Amino acid sequence: MAVFKERLTELLVTQGILSKERLQEAFEIQKKKAVSLREVLLKEGFVDEAKLISVLSESLYIPTLNLSNYRIDASLAEVVPERMSRQYHLVPISRIGDNLTVAMADPLNIFALDDLRLFTGHRIEPVIALEKDILLAINNVYRHKEHNVSLLEQEKEAGGRLSQDTVVKVDDFRDQTNAAPIVKIINLMILEALKKRASDIHVEPQEFDVRIRYRIDGELADAFRIPKSNQNAIIARLKIISGLDTTETRLPQDGRFKIKSADKEVDFRVSSLPTSFGQKMVLRILDKSSLSLGLQRLGFSSQAMSAFNEVIHKPYGMILVTGPTGSGKSTTLYSVLSQLNTPEKNIITIEDPVEYQLAGISQIQVNSEISLDFASGLRSILRQSPDVILIGEIRDGETADIAVKAALTGHLVMSTLHTNNASQVITRLVDMGVEPFLVASSLIMSSAQRLIRLICAHCKEPDNDVSRPILKSLGLSPDIALFRGRGCRLCGNTGFYGRNALLEILMIDDIIKEMVVKGSSAQQIEDYAVSKLGMKTLRQEAI
Repeated sequence: MAVFKERLTELLVTQGILSKERLQEAFEIQKKKAVSLREVLLKEGFVDEAKLISVLSESLYIPTLNLSNYRIDASLAEVVPERMSRQYHLVPISRIGDNLTVAMADPLNIFALDDLRLFTGHRIEPVIALEKDILLAINNVYRHKEHNVSLLEQEKEAGGRLSQDTVVKVDDFRDQTNAAPIVKIINLMILEALKKRASDIHVEPQEFDVRIRYRIDGELADAFRIPKSNQNAIIARLKIISGLDTTETRLPQDGRFKIKSADKEVDFRVSSLPTSFGQKMVLRILDKSSLSLGLQRLGFSSQAMSAFNEVIHKPYGMILVTGPTGSGKSTTLYSVLSQLNTPEKNIITIEDPVEYQLAGISQIQVNSEISLDFASGLRSILRQSPDVILIGEIRDGETADIAVKAALTGHLVMSTLHTNNASQVITRLVDMGVEPFLVASSLIMSSAQRLIRLICAHCKEPDNDVSRPILKSLGLSPDIALFRGRGCRLCGNTGFYGRNALLEILMIDDIIKEMVVKGSSAQQIEDYAVSKLGMKTLRQEAI
């Protein structure tokens, strides 16, 4: 490309379009502004576009095209996404076999050519056209494009900002007839993950290949491997459909996209991370259909169901769910929101990131770049007359203090914390600086949560290998019937299929409020709740 640039500058001078002095001036402006030479020549008035196109064509040996007299097949909108066309000022004009011809305003833009080649899987043949004609052609080509588009039209706002994600039809995944090899690999990878009920897809560059793993029922398992030669193309395509910057390889990035089938919609939250052998990608699969099933379908016991139904319909107070990452806290709270989401209620959330986008609920994305954190966002929410507030996580004392006071002033507040059990929620809030009497007055329930794998019902069989000492240590009768999964095709020979939630629910009564004010320990509160309120610990629930 440097050779072509030298020939371009030589022609500009030899054809008398620019003097050497003026050309040097253009180079200095280009260096100062860090923009393309084409942009400097046109915007600074060094040359008009028609003359520049003529010189570009001669120096690069690329033909020109008068787009105003050219009719473009609208089906080409299925090949190149509108976002990419507008970003790089290019438009596809024909496709023959693996060759894709695009009209470009700047054929020296190697980033555009590389992105287009990696995204489409085609060989790119550029032609040069006037920028105004290209922009007009883009408007015409994409004017009648449906909102529900194919995977090739993926695009969204980068950086995890809340946006209207483009929807992808699952049917388009299954139609592999004309798809490029890289497209086929990614489509099949996603379809297989959905078929196997995976919660995450891990794309992990290794020294000699790329390992694909699925997390199924909480456990990672190898799926297949991809040749190292395909690594860059696969990563580039995943970044493009997720709205990530394909040129940034040194910093982690976050993005998202969604797909839609006939009966459900699935969100994908995407994270990239630079590693020794390349950029590792993780696709978190967020199935919205699970949110509308209700708490009972999440595996809640009748006792847990009764406790949640008692508190979520209260007009004010604070409900906190605790547990490690991946324990289903967000799914539980989103299911509660779905249950509370009626026209009579104003529900607002502030999250980092927004995992599921729910119709009828106002959701705010935390953005540290503009100082929009949980605390500042929560203050603004309180001025919006909310009935129900969801805080993604209480991370600091300031957020905890505002949340507690919101719960005391007529709002139902829900959030998550990281503690080992339900009673430690109380001491954690106090450790954050919230006065004990405020904790006692605001908290109405805390719940510790874990997800456990279920024995596959298809290959379930008696297990007689558990020793008596183990049964005795668990408080179980030696004669109790135990089972295990033998392993079958349905469960992938793991012996497990699906997961249920275990909950340790602490209901706050007057005695516990007094204990909180007096500074009782988490263990003392737990002992009281178990002996007097009938609370079951996580261990007891599991048994």
